[in-house]
Amino acid sequence: MYDKKSILGFETDTVWGIGCHPFNKEGVDKIYEIKGRNREKPLILMSSKLDFLLPYIKNIPSYAKDLIKEHFPGALTLIFEKTDFCPDYLTSGFNTVGIRVPNHKGFYGMAENFEGKVLATTSLNFSNEPPVENYGEAYKKFGEKITVIKPLDEICLSKTASTVVLCTGEAPKVLRQGKIFI
Repeated sequence: MYDKKSILGFETDTVWGIGCHPFNKEGVDKIYEIKGRNREKPLILMSSKLDFLLPYIKNIPSYAKDLIKEHFPGALTLIFEKTDFCPDYLTSGFNTVGIRVPNHKGFYGMAENFEGKVLATTSLNFSNEPPVENYGEAYKKFGEKITVIKPLDEICLSKTASTVVLCTGEAPKVLRQGKIFI
């Protein structure tokens, strides 16, 4: 079991990710530091099941429920209003948070063995560089700074980031077109 202090590098169905427990502020700070990530860019929350993410979000419009039904698990990140349970340092002070349930068995196994089963995440790369493409590259670039999880199977990642959709208005708004077309 991974504990609250762990910072992990892991494979998903889209690109490699880096994450830690959402209530590990030091870990979140370290992710920003390792990546050289702008603090104005929030992290998202990922889990193996939507149920684990629900305490962090509120006001799910009916169109978002349809998107969840059609595309979860999958390469879709949905942004909702956050609850008070969701730490501000994850969201760069925004009143919203993105959530995603990847379609990846290796990620499921890792998340199920992570305290709380939810990770605060972003892509595993240095800012303004593409995400790492495989375990070897992940380990070479980040292995001394984080725990890199070796995939059980060689899975062909799509290498295309998730589609990001804002779900706070009367209609969905695509903020980043990714693997899934909305």
